[in-house]
Amino acid sequence: MARKSAVNIVLGAMTIGNGKEQSRVTDLDKAKELLHIFQSHSHNEIDTARYYGSGTSEEYLGKLQWQGRGLIIDTKIYPTVVLPTDEDKWTHRPEHLRECLRQSLKALQADKIAMWYLHGPDRSTPYVDTLRAVNELHKEGLFDRFGISNYMSWEVAQICEICDANNWIRPAAYQGVYNVLQRTVEAELFPCLRNYSMAFYAYNPLAGGFLTGNIGKNTSVEKGSRFDPELAQGKGYRARYWNDAYFDAVEMIKLAADKHGLRVAQVALRWMTANIQILC
Repeated sequence: MARKSAVNIVLGAMTIGNGKEQSRVTDLDKAKELLHIFQSHSHNEIDTARYYGSGTSEEYLGKLQWQGRGLIIDTKIYPTVVLPTDEDKWTHRPEHLRECLRQSLKALQADKIAMWYLHGPDRSTPYVDTLRAVNELHKEGLFDRFGISNYMSWEVAQICEICDANNWIRPAAYQGVYNVLQRTVEAELFPCLRNYSMAFYAYNPLAGGFLTGNIGKNTSVEKGSRFDPELAQGKGYRARYWNDAYFDAVEMIKLAADKHGLRVAQVALRWMTANIQILC
């Protein structure tokens, strides 16, 4: 069995399932193989969301009997009311929180999960109402830990202060974008998280594949991939990463990596791992 890494590695299950453009692992046997490989490296935490695959990511994990495999599951509720799509229009109002969590647990074939996230801010619902409802669901034993994702630093502080003032469960973790190219969280968010003793879970550690070193300005990307310009997801990733400064940065990393017989992805992950341990 492989040696466990210095930081906790979580498998993002956004690509598992079907029904959305992000879904890439649509075959249940392939998804099972993916879980097997992940666990063979001594990791056991899976991150999913009700939004992923229009709920099918959770359904696949339920069918694969994640609990019997010794896995830990975290899931999330995204306020899809802000999206111009045909998704179920979830908000963070108390009744929506309860119903969305109920659907997640049903899909996962579980009575409870390890961590439940607010996937992004719903600023149309007072945070005090949302957090009161989260606390009630936690008291009912439906999840062990509470997390938040994609909030501004000042909102993190506000949320923690509301929770402390009311003796409600406080977020234990924050999930956000972090890699060698996207470092805006370092200035304000990381100090905020340290102040409130919150863990940081980084997503996009390889910038959606941009930090593999295999994507160039004139690369013809695979259809359906993160950088497919025909998809909404691809347009979003291109807006985030597809610019001259980032292409130049990757080329600089590649030159340094080549000198040491390393790949761009290895260097990017080692940098992020070291920085997180220092800054968080």
